[in-house]
Amino acid sequence: MAFRDADHIFRRLRNGTVPDRGLDAFAVGIERYRKELQRKLDEVKGGEGDVKFLRGGYGCGKTFMANLLIQDAQQRGFATSFVVVSDNDLHFHKFDELYRKVVGGLSTPACAHGALGDILDRWIGGIEEGLLDLGVSEDDPAFDDKVLAKLDEQLVALTGGKAPADMIRVVRRIFELKQEGRLQDASALVSWLSGSSNVAASVKSLAAIKGDISSSDAMDYLRGIVEIVKSADYAGLVIVIDEAETILRMRGDVRSKSLNAIRQIVDAANEYPGALWVFTGTPTFFDDRRGVKGVEALHARIRFEEFNGVASLRQPQLALKPFDQERLLKVALKLRSLHPDLLPEEAERRVPRTLIEALVKKVTEGFHGDVGVVPRQFLRTFVNILDLLADEPEQDAHALLGFAPSELTAEEEAVLAGRKLDEPEEDEGDTSDGFGGGFGGASVPM
Repeated sequence: MAFRDADHIFRRLRNGTVPDRGLDAFAVGIERYRKELQRKLDEVKGGEGDVKFLRGGYGCGKTFMANLLIQDAQQRGFATSFVVVSDNDLHFHKFDELYRKVVGGLSTPACAHGALGDILDRWIGGIEEGLLDLGVSEDDPAFDDKVLAKLDEQLVALTGGKAPADMIRVVRRIFELKQEGRLQDASALVSWLSGSSNVAASVKSLAAIKGDISSSDAMDYLRGIVEIVKSADYAGLVIVIDEAETILRMRGDVRSKSLNAIRQIVDAANEYPGALWVFTGTPTFFDDRRGVKGVEALHARIRFEEFNGVASLRQPQLALKPFDQERLLKVALKLRSLHPDLLPEEAERRVPRTLIEALVKKVTEGFHGDVGVVPRQFLRTFVNILDLLADEPEQDAHALLGFAPSELTAEEEAVLAGRKLDEPEEDEGDTSDGFGGGFGGASVPM
């Protein structure tokens, strides 16, 4: 792994947040979930439109899974958008606000943030290349007019004539302004098309539009955006709506309207071929009467079923299992080998597996062995330990944690000494199994 990516992973984990990239490096125990989401990507790439819900309690890795989906989607040629539900600046039932979040957050491998302008350029460039392939010369005085005609034709045809007239005018004007070298005005219109309400009236007048994209029109605009994304040679658009349970904290009437908005999206999903919506939420969000279960029309469409404790991964709700000690240990072992300032062999010598196992056990003792509620805190602690070892070459991890190994196997002694098993020992030591001493009275920082 590149140093830059490893450094990014550890910077994000120090803050208790999910990295934006490099997730493959420490994604363990989620292969079946990942395969199911990849299956949905294949369906959507084939022309379907669909919705999937990631269900799991705190600490199950919903946000991690959603970010991994974004990574997988982009690797498979999709454009993506990641939206976090907020009770401050996103009232989900107001589709203009949802549209602004989705389109403003467009991302592609070529443009990590605010990718709409880049997507438009790629689409228009494809139209120009198509005309050139047909023998039209770019020196033809009517070349730009032919490009505009193709823009109109594709938007109307691909959206079944549902593309708003203002949208077509804005797209046309963006192209014309760029051809005229008026890049700032073109960029301002791209902002308007992204849902911004801060575009000057003088700029709007350039495209003969007034006002902003309304809630009643926003989903028609989004359909047009999905078609532009596909026409720009992307496989489709993946939209993640993270932390849907935030809706439960909203005022009663807003909560009801927001849940109904999700129902509308579920019902209309097939009208957006090439688009996959993915919502993450806690079991309470889905099962509480104040949540999905309280909206019968939505609950009936996406309800979660188990048969003797076993659930199909293909149903609308994909239930993520909480962390257990084994999975947390595997993640820690992966991270141990990735630290940007510790060589893997040095990290293995100074933080042996047995120490990590003891750390996992110690951290989960206060939670009655339930590691599902502490992965974020544990990983932050583990990263801090690795950081300290990187900063202090002489620091001993056992002493740092108040855990002094006393009875070591030959294998453990060799690892701690940084030598191979067939190398001679400087001093004979006890090679009986197990560790002694425990963590002493030291506490593990969380």
